[in-house]
Amino acid sequence: MSDFEHRSAEKESRRAMPGRPWTPDEEPRQDALRRYLGAVAGAAWARGTEAPEPTVEAAKSEPATPASRTPSVPRVRDVMHVPAVSVPGDMPFLDVAHTLARERVNAVPVVDADDHVIGVVSESDLLAKAAVMAEPRRHGPVGRLWQHRLYDKSHGDTAATLMTFPPVTVHPAERVSDAAWTAAHARLKRLPVTDLHGRLVGVVGRQDLLRALIRDDTEIQAEVESLVGRHLVDPGAVEVTVRNGVVTLTGRLDKDLVPELLDPVRDIDDVVEVVDAIVAV
Repeated sequence: MSDFEHRSAEKESRRAMPGRPWTPDEEPRQDALRRYLGAVAGAAWARGTEAPEPTVEAAKSEPATPASRTPSVPRVRDVMHVPAVSVPGDMPFLDVAHTLARERVNAVPVVDADDHVIGVVSESDLLAKAAVMAEPRRHGPVGRLWQHRLYDKSHGDTAATLMTFPPVTVHPAERVSDAAWTAAHARLKRLPVTDLHGRLVGVVGRQDLLRALIRDDTEIQAEVESLVGRHLVDPGAVEVTVRNGVVTLTGRLDKDLVPELLDPVRDIDDVVEVVDAIVAV
């Protein structure tokens, strides 16, 4: 992650977490959020600087690229959940609420008779409906259009009348980084995955995108140890530990070799920080 991306991630994490300070037990979550936001920021920067990827239709017409020349890029199809839970548009309000509770999800796609995604109904939609049932009259001025719309649709009784539309969806062939940007921009925890005809084929959540974007500490440690093995005659002279993306290097090493080792470690993807605990000799 570049310095700019890291600063952007820290700024966004502070903005997203106002109020009380994080407790020690929550620090790993804070760090994971920084890393996630940094990955999303990197994806946003890449979207504005790189050549656009070919459309799915264009990709089908192009000759296949040998696997040895194709970089490994995580796609939505690699992390989505199949089959995806959905509800029909005519499902009553209470049945939708029971579905969310049973499946332990906060939102569910709404589909038509041909499985096309026509919207998404969420806990927020159901909460607005429940509020109207409890108190039919509005209190206080409503100044924004979305509040009018929320109030009006909360009088509905089925998934189709309560849902949010048009739905925000992603395609199975999309890059995980692009789907993460879509989720972050739309402030959604779950995204329906649809085929070229808009039919539901799966669902992907923010946690799925997070795990795909950010390698765990074991994978990072394996790459750092491999790098140490390539740079040092005696790899055992340096011990590597990784926690929450922070790499700590300990041991004894020639002072001229220390910067030659630290710089490439810092350049490894998903390394948040490098702690130099090496004794230079």
